[in-house]
Amino acid sequence: MKQNSLKFTTDDFDYDLPKELIALEPASDRDGSRLLLVSRLKDEFEDKRFSDIVDYLRPGDLLILNDTKVFPARLFANKQSGGKVEILAERLLENGQFKGQLKSNRTPKQDAVLNINEDLSVQVCARDEEFFILKFLSDVPVMEIFQRYGHIPLPPYIEREDTNSDRSRYQTVYADQLGAVAAPTAGLHFTQDLLNKIKQQQVDVATITLHVGAGTFKPVKVTDPSQHQMHSEFTHVSQAVCDKIQQTKQQGGRIVAVGTTCVRALESAALTGNLKPFTGDTDIFIYPGFEFKVVDALITNFHLPRSTLLMLISALAGREKIQLAYQHAIDQRYRFYSYGDAMMIAN
Repeated sequence: MKQNSLKFTTDDFDYDLPKELIALEPASDRDGSRLLLVSRLKDEFEDKRFSDIVDYLRPGDLLILNDTKVFPARLFANKQSGGKVEILAERLLENGQFKGQLKSNRTPKQDAVLNINEDLSVQVCARDEEFFILKFLSDVPVMEIFQRYGHIPLPPYIEREDTNSDRSRYQTVYADQLGAVAAPTAGLHFTQDLLNKIKQQQVDVATITLHVGAGTFKPVKVTDPSQHQMHSEFTHVSQAVCDKIQQTKQQGGRIVAVGTTCVRALESAALTGNLKPFTGDTDIFIYPGFEFKVVDALITNFHLPRSTLLMLISALAGREKIQLAYQHAIDQRYRFYSYGDAMMIAN
């Protein structure tokens, strides 16, 4: 392993969270959650409601949303021996195959057949590092099978079974492009009415696509974050979005990303130094020291300790400031993680 050339270690992104602050259910109203305002210029925090976000977006700003849509990617199956297997799809592939994770007492071997029910089985075709390549033994389209038999893949820290309401609440109101196994959770707070109010404030809105994978929950286990193997996710940033960004910046407006997934997509499109359309996989890892080329402000939820997402927001606002903001949120009893409250980092 290379010597750590960074001025911090993974331990610097750790914090203690009382378990009762992990949100197990969404707020009764999407925009009724709380909003912590974090200034990049001043050492102060403001406690608001998410519906107040309208007051902190300026005419001429460009709000960018991730329009990915979560599919019911979790399946439960049985081995031929009767042992239970949990399947979590990660990505759909060609020829009816898909990549996924398998959870069972004993890892199924290649060519093993797993039974979803009496009429549907899935075969283990190959191993791909921590993932498996799988294929349904059926002529029914893959996505139709997931929609019919799958469960919403709630994050591992939400320790309950998914319900029918999760199919709508673990989904943004603007979700359009099917392919994510985790929601871009900062977007869960928006209602269509709130988006309409934002547009009436002369704030433009654009969408990118980044299909969030299960790797988003993967903690950084190495001491030196630069040695972490980052997961990859499919991303699409169009020419039209690039044009809007350039026009906004030329006119003095801010690029406000909704969620870390938007940040990763936008900064991936500008990694060469010039913003340009991008379609493909990105494994960009943003941590303190990163020079942002696109994003000026961020709306985001509260993230897991020792996570790449916590490192990303620390790159934007500063590690010490984020530590103080998180302690403030804990002291004020904010709700954390996917179904929890939000913060806005801005000048």
